[in-house]
Amino acid sequence: MSSFTDKVSGTVKQVVGSIKEETGKLTHNEKLQAEGAAQNLEGKAEKTKGDVKSAVNDGIDSVKDGFNKL
Repeated sequence: MSSFTDKVSGTVKQVVGSIKEETGKLTHNEKLQAEGAAQNLEGKAEKTKGDVKSAVNDGIDSVKDGFNKL
């Protein structure tokens, strides 16, 4: 996946996970609450992966630009 796709997918997972977690709290459904927390955490990790990919790609582009100026 591209960094943008990872960021969007991660954000969506975070939102859905947060909704599940809050719904679980409101309905006293511990299983749903736990699933939501896990999905939220998974989304954060995926978004971070996208951020890292962006940073690496930016670094690679900077190096390429430096070589092209030589």
